[in-house]
Amino acid sequence: MKFYTKIQALINSMRTDEEGATAVEYGLMVSLIAVVIIGAVGLIGTYLNTKFGIVATKLAP
Repeated sequence: MKFYTKIQALINSMRTDEEGATAVEYGLMVSLIAVVIIGAVGLIGTYLNTKFGIVATKLAP
């Protein structure tokens, strides 16, 4: 009977422990935001490089 009580308490503690799941969800959100930022900066950098190249070509003698 004592063993059954310990197992039941362990199962109940696993059910109510949401702290780990929350940390994983926040980690996934942060990583997704980081991927979006990296992609946006890459696209903007390519666009700006092209524009600066055009300006440099027009300014060159």
